[in-house]
Amino acid sequence: MNDRKILVTRSSMPPLEEYVEEIAPIWESHWLTNMGAEHRQLESDLKRYLGVENVALFVNGHSALECVLEAMGLRGKVITTPYSFASTTHAIVRKGLTPVFADIKPDDYTLDPERIESLVDEETCAILPVHVYGNLCDVEAIQDIADRHGLKVIYDAAHAFGVRRDGVSAAAYGDASMFSFHATKVFNTIEGGAVCFRDPRLKDRLDQWKNFGITGEETVEFVGGNAKMNEFCAAMGICNLRHLDEEIAKRRLVAERYRSRLEGRAGIKLCLPQPGVAQNYAYFPVVFEDSFGATRDEVFDSLGRRGVFARKYFFPLISDYDCYKDRFDSSETPVAREIASRVLTLPMFADLDMSDVDMICSTILAQGRS
Repeated sequence: MNDRKILVTRSSMPPLEEYVEEIAPIWESHWLTNMGAEHRQLESDLKRYLGVENVALFVNGHSALECVLEAMGLRGKVITTPYSFASTTHAIVRKGLTPVFADIKPDDYTLDPERIESLVDEETCAILPVHVYGNLCDVEAIQDIADRHGLKVIYDAAHAFGVRRDGVSAAAYGDASMFSFHATKVFNTIEGGAVCFRDPRLKDRLDQWKNFGITGEETVEFVGGNAKMNEFCAAMGICNLRHLDEEIAKRRLVAERYRSRLEGRAGIKLCLPQPGVAQNYAYFPVVFEDSFGATRDEVFDSLGRRGVFARKYFFPLISDYDCYKDRFDSSETPVAREIASRVLTLPMFADLDMSDVDMICSTILAQGRS
């Protein structure tokens, strides 16, 4: 057993001296939270980087998603995907809404527009698609369905920070997009998240909902929560944003090395780059088909013996979670169920050594049919 561990991801961090310089003024102001100078600066920096006019920061992406669902006053059913992280559906359910699962596309694993329309009924209020692994949804087709039925579109864009299509940021699509800035993401604030949104009137409501519903020094108009990003996390975001393009460039080299070793091998299915999309290389998913000669789980175990901790991401489907037992039937989304049973995301981070990439690929290929 190899004592050295290669995790599926590793957090990007700025030089220590840069972060210390950024947080030094906090010792002067003693302003640690409640939307201080660092918080305001990060919001401004994100607007500029993402090319959007409206941004609200949160303590994490999940709280951001819950908050925007509530701030929009949604009631009824939300069409979404079972092929995502728990947060997507949990946010819907925790806000008293009903998730309705549509199947995914077999090429990029995003919500399939052709499976959405038949699920729309008089109780449907929104569509909540997910940009998966940095692959963008078919935003035009989804928006067309939403427009014809008067539905809101809220994107879970946790995987899509920095992704652009024909120069347009993923943050610009739909009525709102939620981003996660968790430590494992391409861009992190240690913990954090944000909502980018089209209607500027949402800004006050979002800021109030994340601060207990307080609307003035002596007025509390809503039963809000506490979801504010603190100043130290905002400072980390300010620093990391300065280095983001360089980090993505390093990730691209890792992805290209994986692709050069694995692409075209029998039984190995990789996502094809989307036309016109500037990727962020957030994840490197591999789907193992029967013709490979080894199952996903056998590959996972083989990598583990070499100290490589890949991830079955996303497995199980949300619709198969214990907490939703007897409520959903994953056989109704057969593409999602098939991909979830075969997918493995390989280690992907900016400083992953190419020799480790080669070792990971060699370990995988050794499991297949010769």
